[in-house]
Amino acid sequence: MSLKGKRIVLGVTGSIAAYKSAHLTRLLVKKGAEVQIIMSASALDFITPLTLSTLSKKPVLHQFQKDETGEWNNHVELGLWADLFLVAPLSANTLSKFANGLCDNLLSATYLSARCPVMLAPAMDLDMYQHPSVKANLGKVQTFGNLLLDAESGELASGLSGKGRMMEPEHILVEVQKFFSKKSDFKGKKVLITMGPTQEAIDPVRFISNHSSGKMGYSLATSLVDRGAEVWVVSGPIHIPVEKSRFHWTDVKSAEEMFTAAKSVHDQMDIVIFTAAVADYGPAEVASEKIKKSDSEMSILLKKNVDIAQSLGQSKMEGQIHVGFALETENEKVNAQSKLERKNFDLIVLNSMKEKGAGFRLDTNKVHIFSKNGEHEESSLAPKSEIATLILEEIKKTEHWIKA
Repeated sequence: MSLKGKRIVLGVTGSIAAYKSAHLTRLLVKKGAEVQIIMSASALDFITPLTLSTLSKKPVLHQFQKDETGEWNNHVELGLWADLFLVAPLSANTLSKFANGLCDNLLSATYLSARCPVMLAPAMDLDMYQHPSVKANLGKVQTFGNLLLDAESGELASGLSGKGRMMEPEHILVEVQKFFSKKSDFKGKKVLITMGPTQEAIDPVRFISNHSSGKMGYSLATSLVDRGAEVWVVSGPIHIPVEKSRFHWTDVKSAEEMFTAAKSVHDQMDIVIFTAAVADYGPAEVASEKIKKSDSEMSILLKKNVDIAQSLGQSKMEGQIHVGFALETENEKVNAQSKLERKNFDLIVLNSMKEKGAGFRLDTNKVHIFSKNGEHEESSLAPKSEIATLILEEIKKTEHWIKA
């Protein structure tokens, strides 16, 4: 596939794999891409700007100020110019800056200004790549919607052998071509996603809730926007980084608030995805003051909350697609499939708490997807961004999508 007319900002950071950025630049340029390279200061120790500017046919940028006249390299313009922001190699240091919003050089400033999709190709030694802090940062940047080109296995600069090598330039080229060949297959679709937990107040300081982080819902929301959809998000209280400006975003707390917000836009939607972990029950009465501890036991009378998916399923519009989620601990498949019919879903996505690496708060998931027409799809354990892609592909197989 040609990349003619595509604008790519290529970030190069301080890693021994920086030498591969020369080959990557040549591959991208040969395919017709316009490549603007930005280097971190430490990258200058591994490869010269002269090499990269010769291959890219553009001056290589590595600092804010161009010269002593005060003219500067405008990171905002660079972020707006690009169709893709690709960082290869991505060092652990720059990864940490991206994950935590640190901005002390031109590369990180451009990253924070970029409105285009971001693709990251990490490169570091075996133990660094497996360190919990690095794994947490990799998960964090994926929740921003950044696309991760996972490191490959092989011989490392330290002499060790294992996972940590930057994805080979030829493989990165394939991923870039795949990215640009994606159709805007959800363009024109209006999608509602409920996500996160709900909080059911006991008194002004206490509530009943669950461990949902909202990560699966947010992965779906970002994937849909990237594929052209207009997305409405109704979110319970979450604590992950989000870019609310990309969506029509509404924050809620209780199940009743979530139902009211979702119902207000439901009839306008083409697709509704219920990822929220809504509390089934809430206190029948909410104390107006903090309940004081006493020597005796305390009981809280609970009332059943509105079943948002089932209620909206009863008023489902002709041609509308409803997707549900089920988290089960026993008789998983039977319970999930019963919800498929009872709640008028076209698809239901089953999570099992018994699967290691799947479920609440994690960056990975493993799911079963059951459809109304009897089909069943099972995923491997994968990042939630990949699970989101699988779910969207299953949506495209539904009867209402095909007939639309």
